Amino acid sequence: MEGENVSTQPEVPGEPTQASTALLETATATLQGFGPVNKIHQHLCAFHFYAHDMTRQVEAHHFCGHQNEDFRQCLIYDKPDDDGKLIGLEYIISEELFLTLPDNEKPFWHTHEFEVKGGYLFMPGVPGPIQRQDLEKVCKTYGKTIHFWQIDRGDSLPLGIPQVMMALTRDGQLYPNLAQDVESRFGISFAKERENRAYMTGPAHALHPLGNAAGRGLQTVLREVDCKPVESVPSVFV
Repeated sequence: MEGENVSTQPEVPGEPTQASTALLETATATLQGFGPVNKIHQHLCAFHFYAHDMTRQVEAHHFCGHQNEDFRQCLIYDKPDDDGKLIGLEYIISEELFLTLPDNEKPFWHTHEFEVKGGYLFMPGVPGPIQRQDLEKVCKTYGKTIHFWQIDRGDSLPLGIPQVMMALTRDGQLYPNLAQDVESRFGISFAKERENRAYMTGPAHALHPLGNAAGRGLQTVLREVDCKPVESVPSVFV
């Protein structure tokens, strides 16, 4: 694909965190539990593009936790640093679960086979032989991704309507400069990883024709409707 996608890394407006706030955070972190967040065990880096506009491509850092062998959920940040912005989320399911979805739901889900076998989805800092043990499983899965923060536009806050995102499905889609930048920063060679992952296989029933937006574009839009009111609720107080 020709051209380039420029990341502006917008600054979030607001005053610096005060010492009193930091102290309070330390106290609550000691007193409270963070069960869902503590289940995060894995960092995956990949690329997403807007389901209605493939020219808008972003680097996406997934921090994931398993619910079970067939389902994992990921928080997505624009970068893995302490000041990374939470820009979206992704649910990853097995082929078996994907096949149980209604047909009108399947287009929201994208395949992972190409980006895994192509080397574009990887675990930063994890030796290749170790990460490939799990990526063999990811290669067979489907993901549903929503981004809330359109950082590629330079938005300093999460503005607008959340958008469905898709993943790479063939060569020639990813901007070369975006790929080279990630390879340089994380010390990885996508070409070398492609060679090492050639043995991997995708979904057992092949790629479903309704996956990957069914080969079309998808864009979420906002429509004004009448708000259904709450019916009279009896008081529980005497």
